[in-house]
Amino acid sequence: MLTIVYLIAITAEAMSGALVAGRRNMDMFGVALIAFITALGGGTVRDILLGNFPVNWTQHPSYIYLTIGAGLSTMVLARFMHRLHKLFLLLDAMGLIAFTIIGCNVAQQLDYSLPVVIMAGIITGVFGGILRDILCDQTPQVLQHELYASVSLMVAVLYLVLQHYGVNEEITLLASFGSGLAMRLAAIRWSWSLPVFYYSPERW
Repeated sequence: MLTIVYLIAITAEAMSGALVAGRRNMDMFGVALIAFITALGGGTVRDILLGNFPVNWTQHPSYIYLTIGAGLSTMVLARFMHRLHKLFLLLDAMGLIAFTIIGCNVAQQLDYSLPVVIMAGIITGVFGGILRDILCDQTPQVLQHELYASVSLMVAVLYLVLQHYGVNEEITLLASFGSGLAMRLAAIRWSWSLPVFYYSPERW
């Protein structure tokens, strides 16, 4: 199940990256590059930081074709994308959860300590979007709008707690997915966010 969700997620993330590139009036190469980085950037950063070589996507060339193809197809389908906005939000939430769990699993297999496992999950979940926004010259959305990185943290902690207590793997996955999805969609619906830190020298 996790593999299927992962493939759906990287496709959706690639298309969302292409849309952001389109708002910045990038050419086809720019769209393809941003799509690829959005979809696979989180896992790449995780593998580099953890010393997990070779990097995952280099062993699966199909991921390259899938993400770049999704990005370029978005250029043709862009006029219909506004009708799929809610679907994209759902797929993005599913992708966040899948990426987080996969990131935790990778760090566990490398025998890292608990804090590193949690951070690996979060980095896998959110860093593709951060790289996308940096390259598109905007403040990373995952750090300033509705709960997003916080959802990744919650999913990672819940997943690891259930594992620790020996809960069945399928139940652990379903509970993590259900809780994470409910929290993310609720945050979108009711605009839940963390307190914002605003600093300006003129105010002091």
